[in-house]
Amino acid sequence: MQLVASRNVRFIDSQSLEAGSAREVLFRNKSGFILYLSDDDCSSAQQERLISLELREALIWLNEGNSDQGSFWT
Repeated sequence: MQLVASRNVRFIDSQSLEAGSAREVLFRNKSGFILYLSDDDCSSAQQERLISLELREALIWLNEGNSDQGSFWT
């Protein structure tokens, strides 16, 4: 597995209105791409996800503008 790119995304939590951040990391393996998502919440409610991506989706993620970053969380 190879690391392609990573970034931190800042956001405002819609329920608590507190500032937060999340980490997004794109990996490439033999069968495609894997996007790892993790919020940086130190509480026990931390969320982590793995999403399998095709080449087109990985390119979309890589080319997202600053205002669009974090779109894979929805």
